[in-house]
Amino acid sequence: MSDVKAIEELGNKYKELRAEIAKIIVGQDDTVDQVLYAILAGGHALLIGVPGLAKTLLVHTIAEAIGLDFKRIQFTPDLLPSDLIGSKIYDVSKKDFSIKKWPIFSNIILADEINRAPSKVQSALLEAMAEKQVTIWDKTFALESPFMVLATQNPLEQSGTFQLPEAQLDRFLLKTLVQYPSKEEEKEILKQFTQEINIIIEKIIDADKILEIQKEIENITVSESIYDYVTDIVAMSRSQEFIEKDLILWASPRAAIAFIKTAKTLAFIEWRDFVLPEDIKTMAFPILRHRLILSYEAIADGKTTDQIISNILDLVTIK
Repeated sequence: MSDVKAIEELGNKYKELRAEIAKIIVGQDDTVDQVLYAILAGGHALLIGVPGLAKTLLVHTIAEAIGLDFKRIQFTPDLLPSDLIGSKIYDVSKKDFSIKKWPIFSNIILADEINRAPSKVQSALLEAMAEKQVTIWDKTFALESPFMVLATQNPLEQSGTFQLPEAQLDRFLLKTLVQYPSKEEEKEILKQFTQEINIIIEKIIDADKILEIQKEIENITVSESIYDYVTDIVAMSRSQEFIEKDLILWASPRAAIAFIKTAKTLAFIEWRDFVLPEDIKTMAFPILRHRLILSYEAIADGKTTDQIISNILDLVTIK
């Protein structure tokens, strides 16, 4: 059982954090919230959006507001694993090899255009995401705590890109869609970035506070009916209704874990010490979007992953 007073105190910090981020990031409320859910739940997030929607700025602003070390890595076809994690370098003064650590040794890694890097780089990143450690030559090094990968991807451009392995996609706690701003939001963006306005982002929380929040979130109560609801949703994605026609890859047990982690986070943010069915429904789309892979037949019929998720939620009821 979680401490309600502690939830309220730390929940207020979340409100302060959102207000600070809003100084720079206009709109994009769902995306900002979902990225913060991933961070507080101790997971990784995949941001999908066309160029020019401030994905990089969003991640950088969040990193500043939560006071974590931040590194941006531009993924390219010629990127090597050693460019990501580090390598052995000969030290002339010592006449010996020493380990040189590279950008992966940070709290927040922005993997910009993640699908542009080849499979060897993705394998190195997968170890970091899955085990929170990397191997340089014959030595294994633990990464910073907290550690998270926030990756961006352009959904339109295919030239010079590589398809992300399903195993790596499944390691992302959630996938968020970065949308175009509304007319009023775009007007505000124009004013903000065409005038000499010096906006300073204050640090609201730090790494220790993030770890404290994560520990508090773990104590959020989940009832048996919620566990049943989540397992029913995941099982429905594997049912004959979808297997035979619409899907070629279904929700794994990791998806069910992601449901519980993010639902607990949502409950925490709303100052509750228990999870509601609405929390599960809210997180269904970002949790399942990258885990359910449409069949060629479904794509030809004009179906979308979001439509399939809606159908699954309609078919599953809370008991």
